[in-house]
Amino acid sequence: MFAVIQTGGKQYKVAPGQLVEVEFLPFAPDTEVDLDQVLLVATDSETMIGNPLVAGAVVKATVKRQGRGKKIIVFKYKSKKRYRRKTGHRQNYTYLMIDDVVVNGASVAGAETTA
Repeated sequence: MFAVIQTGGKQYKVAPGQLVEVEFLPFAPDTEVDLDQVLLVATDSETMIGNPLVAGAVVKATVKRQGRGKKIIVFKYKSKKRYRRKTGHRQNYTYLMIDDVVVNGASVAGAETTA
């Protein structure tokens, strides 16, 4: 079973027990986060597609750590004009451990393991 969530302007396919690197979220490590922008929930028996969001669906996650990505180099250059600008950028990320997918107050992941 999996769900598709949206956070930070990007969409992620997540499943319980998965570690996901998302855009920076302002939460301390070991904080529980509820991600309520769920676009799709798929189980073995059914698929719930949102329009645009699945009503009553929440993905529960725990913040494991905050981190930064690799440095990228931004180089601006204009030929024959002696114009050169070199700057760098490191993006901030939050690492989330997906704990559970809940639809209308009932855990979908728990129902999958017992079935």
